[in-house]
Amino acid sequence: MRNVRTIAAGIGIAGALGIAALGIGAGTAGAEPPSPVTQADFAQIPEWGGPGPWRPGPGPWGPPPPFINPGAQFAVLEGDPSASSGDYTIRLKMPDGYKIAPHWHPLRENVTVLQGTFKLGMGDEFNKNKMAAFTEGSFAFLDPDMHHYAMACGEVIVQVHGKSPLQFNYVNPDDDPSRK
Repeated sequence: MRNVRTIAAGIGIAGALGIAALGIGAGTAGAEPPSPVTQADFAQIPEWGGPGPWRPGPGPWGPPPPFINPGAQFAVLEGDPSASSGDYTIRLKMPDGYKIAPHWHPLRENVTVLQGTFKLGMGDEFNKNKMAAFTEGSFAFLDPDMHHYAMACGEVIVQVHGKSPLQFNYVNPDDDPSRK
């Protein structure tokens, strides 16, 4: 069984202060190597279109890729997150109460909260009592291999940027929605 997916969007968030305040580390023991995802996985996701800059607005939201739970909306602003190299920027819009199961990424992830309150917890088990709140305007980065999970409080929009390919590795393989 595979417990790792290479994806176009990682939705973890933890800044140096958040990680230090939570005092939790991560590991990758027993993890299988990531499996590549093809462009077909992103066929339904619209691009913002053309070179930036971008102003706030509705944007061309579409359904998330299959490795992200249904209910969120997704948009690629620039780049190709599934490419073997290069930069990417995506946005994820989540409804109130939306949860992202514990996971980790082998490359650094940079997240800016554009709207709402995005809660983050560290570790291998989802525990909403051990989450830090990141409000609109917060920026954080998640270093490689940090196990984390997230939840939206109110409607939340986050912007994630980093280096391709972005790999999304569920701690529990059964949490990967593409396997259901």
